[in-house]
Amino acid sequence: AMSAALVGYSSSEEEQEQQEEGGTRGGGAQGPPGASSGRPRLPAPAGLPGDPDPEEAVSDDSSRHGGRVRGFPHERGNWATHVYLPYIAQEEFLELLELLVSRARTYVPSLAAMEEFHLSLSQCVVLRYHWIEPFVRSLRERLAAFHRFFCVADQVKVYTNQNKTRTFIGLEVSAGHFQLLELVSEVDAVLKEFDLPTFYKDPSFHISLAWCVGDLSGKLEGQCLQELQDIVDGFEESAFLLRIQWEQIRCKSGNKYFSFPLR
Repeated sequence: AMSAALVGYSSSEEEQEQQEEGGTRGGGAQGPPGASSGRPRLPAPAGLPGDPDPEEAVSDDSSRHGGRVRGFPHERGNWATHVYLPYIAQEEFLELLELLVSRARTYVPSLAAMEEFHLSLSQCVVLRYHWIEPFVRSLRERLAAFHRFFCVADQVKVYTNQNKTRTFIGLEVSAGHFQLLELVSEVDAVLKEFDLPTFYKDPSFHISLAWCVGDLSGKLEGQCLQELQDIVDGFEESAFLLRIQWEQIRCKSGNKYFSFPLR
């Protein structure tokens, strides 16, 4: 049934595992009622280190994935699906990351660096197994006309997920926003065909760099954030590293990956 594919946004503690970070400014339409912290909000990344593969993890043993609880009850045949732009980290980017994370750890020692990097074009949604192929076909058709483009992701920003159980440090896009919105509108059109939740209304496009458990945004914002921005601004390779040419879009569904090259 279609309804099995809808991700309900409960305000419960347990939606974070599969919700992909997208982020809305200041809560936006997605924020829980009364939440107007003025801080970008986002659900947490799927595929954190140690995540079970959605097809395998039939038993919900939270010890297998860092104590996180899965956001929608696992059923066989439900595949967590996410559309994004992969960012291939070069050595210099990892050097910058190391500088940022070690500085931020002086404020929040529990911070962990991300192991892979991407910019989300969708939330994490649930697809029935037999919908994967038509979903991917539809994406391929809608994305076929898109050309490669550049983005600049150079603004350090702090994010928390929907229910404040995780905090992220990310690099927000300062140029290329319009092309990203165009891509999202095509991805949204495909999501609507399958009755799936579309992306956030006023997204803060970003690449997540590091995360920690809990709402530690208060410790990371202000002084820490300024120091991190200074590191980015002063890093010799910054201008070259953070002006990114996107060459492909990717869709991950369960343990399957699909690639859509940009022209």
